Amino acid sequence: MHNPVPAQLKRPQFKRLLVAQGITVTLMVILGAALSGGSAAISALTGGLVCLLPNAYFAWRAFRYQGARFARDIVKSFYRAEAGKFGLTAALFTLVFITVPPSNPAFFFGAYVATLFTQWLGPWLLRRPSHT
Repeated sequence: MHNPVPAQLKRPQFKRLLVAQGITVTLMVILGAALSGGSAAISALTGGLVCLLPNAYFAWRAFRYQGARFARDIVKSFYRAEAGKFGLTAALFTLVFITVPPSNPAFFFGAYVATLFTQWLGPWLLRRPSHT
């Protein structure tokens, strides 16, 4: 049995994607505050964080291994990261609706969806610069 070695160099750069999602959350909070006041801003903040935090967990856990000889470990870490992301999303939705129900569901779900749609920028934001 082999001991997998965590990836050191070729891990995808999720930082730009997470920063873009953070900017989306911030813009939704500002929009909520400007249009409907503080309660809408808090609803937008919680909605955005319900999306952003599981994505950050996935980015942290998914690409831990590299190389063909670790193919099985790569697949296992990816599935575990996705399962953790799903579980964390469900737990955060439950936590929010039990402890701090959003006073403005439109901004809560709007911020969640806007942050989620930011993932569509992933291929562009994660692209490595060309060396040619």
